[in-house]
Amino acid sequence: MPTESAERRRDAERTRAEILDVASREFADQGYAGARVNEIAAKTRTTKRMLYYYFGSKEGLYIAVLERAYSGIRAREQELDVDHLDPVEAVRQLAELTFDHHESHPDFIRLVSIENIHNAEHIGRSEVLSKLANPALDVLTRILRRGRADGTFRDDVDALDVHMMISAFCVFRTANRYTFNAIFERDMLDPGRREHYRKMLGDLLVEYLTAH
Repeated sequence: MPTESAERRRDAERTRAEILDVASREFADQGYAGARVNEIAAKTRTTKRMLYYYFGSKEGLYIAVLERAYSGIRAREQELDVDHLDPVEAVRQLAELTFDHHESHPDFIRLVSIENIHNAEHIGRSEVLSKLANPALDVLTRILRRGRADGTFRDDVDALDVHMMISAFCVFRTANRYTFNAIFERDMLDPGRREHYRKMLGDLLVEYLTAH
């Protein structure tokens, strides 16, 4: 039987997770300035006072939302088992993981865009986010190291270059979906084109990395 203290901890974890779920959508929809703590509290099973108890302030809540959003994709990358694959297939799988994640988490893209509007000032105040640089590059660094060692990949590209290329493609596709469609009448998230774009990303990376 769980103890009373264990039950309280679980209740607190559930409440905190519920607040973060609602706050993520509110900040993504309304931006940092437009989001209202009262509205977030009203949409959860808690109160504004309890929200401040868990997160300290509106900024503390926003930073917690960013931490969870960024930590989600980093955790997925760390779980990817690519060390047994040849480097070409490994880099394709990593790119496809990012492609799939960004497509299925549009709020993450909105939050990143909002934080860029604020010059990343909130990310700079987070100890969690400041430690995510290495996890973001660890898997990719190992793949590139193996590809260079066996002569498959060029040796003048680092992991951050490739991370930038993958992110640029995946973020653009989701963030600019509506403006792109309005101008060119093509929905980049059209399910009928999904595999085409997914393969395109992998092809671009492989062609670049194997160009000697």
